[in-house]
Amino acid sequence: MFCYIYADYFELYAPGKLQRISQGHIGPFQATEGVLVGTSAVLAIPSVMIFLSVALKPILNRWLNMLFGFLYTVIILMSMWGHAFLVFYGVIEIALTALVVWYAWKWRTTPAAAQRPTDSTPRP
Repeated sequence: MFCYIYADYFELYAPGKLQRISQGHIGPFQATEGVLVGTSAVLAIPSVMIFLSVALKPILNRWLNMLFGFLYTVIILMSMWGHAFLVFYGVIEIALTALVVWYAWKWRTTPAAAQRPTDSTPRP
């Protein structure tokens, strides 16, 4: 999330950016209520996923992390171009979202405690 925020903040210093914002543009889109709600949802999902990673059952958690990790990788690939600092942050963000997908793919779907032998299990 910090990378998203810093990249967006530094982009405000790009020539012409504040002028486009004051004219009601968000990237290539006109800043309508729907675009603002959609953009807010895109920014809220990573924060909500932190909580959901703790609250959800492992199998659903795994699939949501893989889905959103892949989705955010695509979003970053589409939006990281135009300035060197955006590419810099984009590379970091892609590495992090790829790691989210990788770790989610490797997650066990049962808790580790359920896989440990009990005291009554004979030990070698």
